[in-house]
Amino acid sequence: MPDSKTESTAPIAEQTTKGERTRARIIQAAHRLFIEHGYHGTSMRQIAEQSGLALGGIYNHFTGKEDIFAAVVAKHNPYGDMVLALEVAQGRTVEELVHNGAAGMLAALRDRPDSLHLIFIEIVEFGGQHFPPLIENVSPQMMRFAHRLIQAGGILRPIPLPTLIRAFMGFFFAYYMTEWLFGGQIPSEPRHDTFDDFVDIYLFGVLQQ
Repeated sequence: MPDSKTESTAPIAEQTTKGERTRARIIQAAHRLFIEHGYHGTSMRQIAEQSGLALGGIYNHFTGKEDIFAAVVAKHNPYGDMVLALEVAQGRTVEELVHNGAAGMLAALRDRPDSLHLIFIEIVEFGGQHFPPLIENVSPQMMRFAHRLIQAGGILRPIPLPTLIRAFMGFFFAYYMTEWLFGGQIPSEPRHDTFDDFVDIYLFGVLQQ
């Protein structure tokens, strides 16, 4: 005689798997459309068509377009790759750790240029309201990196760890954003690497001691 428990649970497991696949398909299609057309330039009908679903079928998985966008940001934001770069960064000194950690994050972000588009859409359309839970998820890794800076030796000013890591992330995004916005429009001396200059400014400031 068939096991009634097996008969009753197998369809549920199969349905869940199918639902997850459909949800992933919607997120992937929406991600592509948001990057190409922006948030307001993308309609639910377009997302449905790109997902191979009827319009009503999307509402079995999401409450609306903002709900889909939040799922896209959760899946395609760059923070996971960036903190992984911090985790694997090597260095015997504070200077080496900062340089190698920032260089690793820069490489991770350059591999995903669409991330910057999503960040802009999130900031402009939603005021960054979907960011806090994402930042909370990666905060432990960022704080571990701050502790590594303390343990690496060197005479650091008595700056609270959250401020130390916030300033580090601020310097990193300042470099990345200005590189993206200005590119080669701002001349630099050939003997200088602008990235190294940014690292030096984070470490030592702009005033000569």
